[in-house]
Amino acid sequence: MSLPKNIVFFDGVCGFCNKSVDFLLKVDGRGRLLFSPIQGETAKRILPAERRENVDTISFFDGERVFYRTTALLKIARLLGGIWLVFYPLIVLPEEWRDAAYNWVAKRRYRIFGKREACRMPSPEERARFLD
Repeated sequence: MSLPKNIVFFDGVCGFCNKSVDFLLKVDGRGRLLFSPIQGETAKRILPAERRENVDTISFFDGERVFYRTTALLKIARLLGGIWLVFYPLIVLPEEWRDAAYNWVAKRRYRIFGKREACRMPSPEERARFLD
């Protein structure tokens, strides 16, 4: 069975992560991105166990490889195109440098943005974009 591509894996109970998904749904006018909570069945098929247990990291599956943290964000920006391409040149910076700020926010995201009791439920209009 072939796997879909352009999947954004996110922490389904994280307030910040859910707001990020809302943002991506809004700016992805062509509907190229699909979404799956890290806690879902699709993540079990694609992400290694240690990545599913470490829910503080956004992941992006392009159909062949999985990217994490800022690399995932930059790959998403490249896929979106348009104004978002302005960020892609940051890919040349060492990943450790790029991920430093990401990791700082990730460690504090529940405290700053809150935590939900359950994973996000997509609206009927969004349902086709969510795999789980």
